[in-house]
Amino acid sequence: MRLTTAQALVAWLIAQRSQTLDGREVPLFPAVFAIFGHGNVLGLGTALEERRDVIPVWRGHSEQGMALAAVGLTKAVHRRQVGVVTSSIGPGALNMVTAAGVAHANRLPLLLLPGDVFTGRGPDPVLQQVEHFGDPTVTANDAFRAVSRYFDRITRPEQLLATLPQVARVLTDPADAGPVTLALPQDVQAETFDFPDVLFEPVVHTVARPRPDRTALAAAAQALRSAQRPLLILGGGVRYSGAASQALETAERHGIPITETTAGRTLVAHDHPLYAGPLGITGSASADTLAAEADLVLAVGTRLQDFTTASWTAFAPEVRMITINAARFDAVKHGALAVVADAAAALEDLEAELSGWRVAREWTTRAAAVREEWDDYIDTLRAPAAGPPTYARIVGEVNDLSESGDYVMTSSGGLPGELVGGWRAEGGEPTMDVEYGFSCMGYELAGAWGAAMAHRHGQVTTLLGDGSYLMLNSELFSAAFAGHGFVAVVCDNDGYAVIARLQEGQGGNGFNNMYRDCRTNHPAPPRVNFAAHAHSLGCVVFTASSADEFREAYGHAREASARQSRPAVVVVRTHPSAWTESGAFWQVGVPEQLSGHEAQEAATARQVRYLRP
Repeated sequence: MRLTTAQALVAWLIAQRSQTLDGREVPLFPAVFAIFGHGNVLGLGTALEERRDVIPVWRGHSEQGMALAAVGLTKAVHRRQVGVVTSSIGPGALNMVTAAGVAHANRLPLLLLPGDVFTGRGPDPVLQQVEHFGDPTVTANDAFRAVSRYFDRITRPEQLLATLPQVARVLTDPADAGPVTLALPQDVQAETFDFPDVLFEPVVHTVARPRPDRTALAAAAQALRSAQRPLLILGGGVRYSGAASQALETAERHGIPITETTAGRTLVAHDHPLYAGPLGITGSASADTLAAEADLVLAVGTRLQDFTTASWTAFAPEVRMITINAARFDAVKHGALAVVADAAAALEDLEAELSGWRVAREWTTRAAAVREEWDDYIDTLRAPAAGPPTYARIVGEVNDLSESGDYVMTSSGGLPGELVGGWRAEGGEPTMDVEYGFSCMGYELAGAWGAAMAHRHGQVTTLLGDGSYLMLNSELFSAAFAGHGFVAVVCDNDGYAVIARLQEGQGGNGFNNMYRDCRTNHPAPPRVNFAAHAHSLGCVVFTASSADEFREAYGHAREASARQSRPAVVVVRTHPSAWTESGAFWQVGVPEQLSGHEAQEAATARQVRYLRP
């Protein structure tokens, strides 16, 4: 089949299929996000236009925003489908690097197709080309190497025959999942080649479930049987494996208390008697209490980053750690007893090794007791109070008005701590996306566009601060224009309040975070009219200045978004310095002259730097 490189790539994208966790067959690549410019408009752009009836192409308004939307789409479908994003040469391509970092840190597949300079170098230097004096093979797209699981530059059409199977491998592999970058020189996009027909035959990619090594599994079972106070941590890998039910069965059969990471949030019903709450800095004091008391931790599908582990101060020094992870890279961290396998497969096989074993009732019932104390604390934060509503109160109102199947999101600032720590989930189907692997400001709006595109039923709600809104709001218009509805709750607290909290809480002076502490030559600095701005981008807009007004406005926004198929934005003034406190430690660099230095030094001395094998 004689095709251009771009036509062949598009035909291959269309041929790839995927099996969802519930057994449905769907396109592996359900959408392409595109901003065309020189470098991709004629080659890839023409090929996409020719197949526009088969593979949807959506127009965005910033390359970063489009790529973050693709990440949000992928997260909403639990990695079973992958968004594709294409850009022009140079600045258009580099705008996507941040989104690649988000996907890389969060282990989420993403296919990036940036245009590139001429391989033949006839017209060099072309518009937007970055020239390296000592290496003419380097282009702006080499910046993607640090944030790509797989990178290739297609300099000949026939390279696709070797590269595309690797692209599919990385995008669908539970261990290697992450961003793939195929740099596409604009002359090569237009070159033709006689591609074999078999390249374009449909392929269905199923969920890979590698089984655990029997020796490692036996060692894990022996360690569990010897434990008196085991704790089960459920991470994002449980979500992507569809292993929540197996994890709950394991916990219930053996009486093991359960906690969740940020990526594993909402897998367990809040009122489950074994649920201790979410773990870590943005989690709950209840889960952190159990983590400190546990003599063994079974961590399933998590990379155990610093927020989850309270910078590795969450556990007792003598704790033993068993990790179940599809990626060996994550499984072996900190000297843990590593079981490299799919979460569902490993938990299933582990059951055969644990028959008849059960934890003492005193430890099993500990989870509900400590979570009850945490619930009481959250209830006090949600209670009516004078002044602007707090983040906790806003989260509580959204939680109360949410329905089964709804999907809630956030990313940066103070809201992750409020959402992870305070949300009360029904359990089962994962219904939360807190992007806290990279904590990317702006993901809240762009990612919500992708999630709304992917979500088959239920309301998507995203919560963000005024700083994130100003960082990347262009995709509100993209979603409004495309006809994808979601609710965006914009909490205006006059600046980067959570960073001001960190700064001042460690003894620093308020500086360059809250607007009151920023340099200005204006005697009366302007304020942003978020409502007017969102309205100008095609959104339905509601405003609130109290918790009661917010509850009413949020209810109207849900209805308007669903009815009009466009974003509904609720703007609410919120308290600038009221936060939910888990009490966990976070290690940051504190200079000796600040008051927080001594406490930081004392806490880091408690770190569990390496675990007992």
